Amino acid sequence: MDHLTGFRPATRDFFARDSLEVGPELLGCVLQRADAHGTVAIRLTEVEAYGGERDPGAHAYRGKTARTASMFGEAGHLYCYFTYGMHHAINLVTGRAGQPYGCLIRAGEVVAGADLALARRLKKPRSSPLRDWELARGPACVAQSLAATRDNDGDDLFGGPWSVWVPEHPVAVPHLTGPRVGLSGPSGTEDFPWRYWLPGEPSVSAYKKARPSSVA
Repeated sequence: MDHLTGFRPATRDFFARDSLEVGPELLGCVLQRADAHGTVAIRLTEVEAYGGERDPGAHAYRGKTARTASMFGEAGHLYCYFTYGMHHAINLVTGRAGQPYGCLIRAGEVVAGADLALARRLKKPRSSPLRDWELARGPACVAQSLAATRDNDGDDLFGGPWSVWVPEHPVAVPHLTGPRVGLSGPSGTEDFPWRYWLPGEPSVSAYKKARPSSVA
């Protein structure tokens, strides 16, 4: 548990706030999942905030659906979805019940369970060796490393295999902000600088322009 030295478990109140508050405070925290195969822990280096009804880039912008139901529930749960017909991504639900807010986990550094994360990532063919900092670089890689699928949609971060750990002595973490990745329209511009990342971290995903009609 050396990777958790200096950390304490997050509380549900930590998540029961606006995603624009929670997002930057997640940087440097540790997201962990333990299952029968072992434990993988990721120190978060890049997140994106989504703001429900006030955010045209959010899945929940047009209201509650079967897909987005977990976003409308209690803070501190997972919203896990399948996108582009290829991969999964995970959000940590924030705000009060009924506020469909959340933070997409874009990237991080695997600080425990690297061998297990590597085995999960290598299930898909690659043309080159996978470097340590690539294990959780990008939302799909985060989900693969943690073996997250739609079956985990709605999972509670408290009292189960998932947990989030925050610094015991929180301080303001210097970070950068900018437009979110892969969003078309105004939600993918500087009008929504709701992507937060730690400077100098190789795990931070590369910025990509929007695909037509894409949301994350």
